[in-house]
Amino acid sequence: MYCDSKAAIAISCNPVQHSRTKHIDVHYHFIKEKVEKGIIELFFVGTKYQLADLFTKALPVERFQYLVRRL
Repeated sequence: MYCDSKAAIAISCNPVQHSRTKHIDVHYHFIKEKVEKGIIELFFVGTKYQLADLFTKALPVERFQYLVRRL
């Protein structure tokens, strides 16, 4: 799975829960469990190349067209 948040990757790959991550809702631990079991791997991808932004954000026309071409 590709992610543009190094912090999210670090939290998902760290088996220890710290006080700073206690606020994360339980259902978000699904990814963390899959990473721990080796079912999925997380990879960092810079925001410039994050294709998921196409479906989650309002983008300027140029950015939208760039991401569409990369699909």
